[in-house]
Amino acid sequence: MASPLISYSEAAEQVHLFILALAEESATPAHSASSEIVPLTAAAGRVLAAPIRADRDQPPFPRSTRDGFACRAAEANSHQLLFRAGQVRAGETASGSLGTGEVWEIMTGAPVPDGADAVFMVEHVDKNPGGDKNSDAGQNHDFVRLAATRTIQPGENIVPRAAEARTGDLLIPPGTRLGAAQIALAAQCGYHELTVAPQPRVAILSTGDELVPVESVPGPSQIRNSNTPMLAALVAAAGGIPVVLPAVPDQEDALDAALFHALDADLLLVSGGISAGRFDLVEDALTRMGARFFFGGVAIQPGKPVAFGQLPRLGQTPLPFFALPGNPISGAVTFHLFAAPLLAALGDDTALQPRFALAHLAGNWNGKPGLTRFLPAHCDFDPAPEVRLIPWQGSGDLAAFARSNCLLVIPAEAQELPEGSPIQILLT
Repeated sequence: MASPLISYSEAAEQVHLFILALAEESATPAHSASSEIVPLTAAAGRVLAAPIRADRDQPPFPRSTRDGFACRAAEANSHQLLFRAGQVRAGETASGSLGTGEVWEIMTGAPVPDGADAVFMVEHVDKNPGGDKNSDAGQNHDFVRLAATRTIQPGENIVPRAAEARTGDLLIPPGTRLGAAQIALAAQCGYHELTVAPQPRVAILSTGDELVPVESVPGPSQIRNSNTPMLAALVAAAGGIPVVLPAVPDQEDALDAALFHALDADLLLVSGGISAGRFDLVEDALTRMGARFFFGGVAIQPGKPVAFGQLPRLGQTPLPFFALPGNPISGAVTFHLFAAPLLAALGDDTALQPRFALAHLAGNWNGKPGLTRFLPAHCDFDPAPEVRLIPWQGSGDLAAFARSNCLLVIPAEAQELPEGSPIQILLT
């Protein structure tokens, strides 16, 4: 690859521009026809392809948010005895309206009777409304009174009809990845099935003479293939379907055959063999396939040798690919930074990727400028986000990586970061 080393922001922009072009190409009836219908119970983690709208007002009636007594606030605030005229539970409809000097006992979620403008909580009822435990009023459970130390405002503890949504309102737009909250809302609107976008198929090809299967006992100079299951897990978590190809040695014919078998995927991830060593053969293999490279190296640590491009396919749109470094943390970092946004776009997910947050640095950092660093770290979010670097032995240190829950982002121009510095983290 003749392309020079580019900055992280330049590389991210290249991926973004590719995604924009992809969005223009995919905004066709043929693309929408590829969606599928799945049961609501199977929709978690999928991306919505058709809008979810309110099938009726939400709530469909003024709803009590407390167990207590539906009342007129002005009457309750006078602290007079009020007649308990009825009771309404969740799932019931009040059999009448609220009369003067009356309350209705009401349960959480129940419809508020006509004429009531507030609900005072059962905990705020005067425990001795007659003022004398031996008085008639004190023994009469047909009357209640708001405690003298309490007042209530009109509208308190009531959600008005249609306060959350009106019939026909758009509640969840297409492009939303469905989690528990969206599933619950869809159920509330009567959607027992949902139209979802197809899941991108991601071919994963690990390379290297040193690799042996996970179940094997490695020889003195061999390692187990940890990159393939790691990338498969990342792909699945991002909403794709991992298509695991057999690992291949550093041999031209084996690489050529493996790349050919990957051409029917929606995205290709190649792990290893992309650096400048004598047996790093992936670049040449991709070139033999007619690859167009958008970038071939990024000024980041770890992950500098990452490459992005596309392969031509007969009668089909080109296949986008990322050639990721073979060191596992480098592969994971470059997946989060570059592959995850493209994978989301391929699956019609409109959420922004990658996901960054702000935290304060625990401890100091000193280093040389020039590279944007994404270093394994652990962020404590309680009481406020505070991030601490994980000691590591380089981008092959999976034990350190497993102790991290984020990546600390150190800007390329930084030479020193004192303790307490505000700093970005990449959520992983």
